[in-house]
Amino acid sequence: MKLSKKGEYALRSLINLGIAAEMNRKLVQVSELAESEQLPVKFLEQILQALKEAGIVESQRGKFGGYRLARPAKKIFIGEVVRLIDGPLAPIGCVSQSAYEPCTCPDEAHCGLRMLMLDVRNAIAAILDRYTLSDVVEITLQKMERDSVSLPFSPEVEGEALPTRVPARIARRQLGKRPPGGRGARTSPAEGILHHILGEYSI
Repeated sequence: MKLSKKGEYALRSLINLGIAAEMNRKLVQVSELAESEQLPVKFLEQILQALKEAGIVESQRGKFGGYRLARPAKKIFIGEVVRLIDGPLAPIGCVSQSAYEPCTCPDEAHCGLRMLMLDVRNAIAAILDRYTLSDVVEITLQKMERDSVSLPFSPEVEGEALPTRVPARIARRQLGKRPPGGRGARTSPAEGILHHILGEYSI
């Protein structure tokens, strides 16, 4: 499995919509999503349409329209999005659970390559089907807060729109929220989301 550009853009946009929801933003325009992640608008519109048809996001038309999550982030699994955009997780067809295709091996039951690729498929699925958009958004906000990075999609306070991005601590204070998970020890940029959730781990 290799995540395509389309899959990458879909997930990055959903993470931003999840952050926007945490910031109490009701709608986010396509242009904002594109600008935030430096994505091509036309391509992003196609991706959002696919996500809308799948019931993952919903839109509102009009001058002040835009997109939002169609259901809570905790009910959107990462594996669901990847399969929707990029197809099966399996590296070869004969180990796919959703799109099985026989390979050219004359003895599939005793094929060492198939057994190896089955383990690869199961490891990928175990991670992508375990974690939700909510998990990713939470860790993203936690790390941004820890590093004092400005949060996108700032809230409106007392009816006055704030600048597009405000420092994380200020945005959190205005929302009356504590950073998810509290403050943690600094980690290497190479450490992934599992490290933040589980600490030291191995696969």
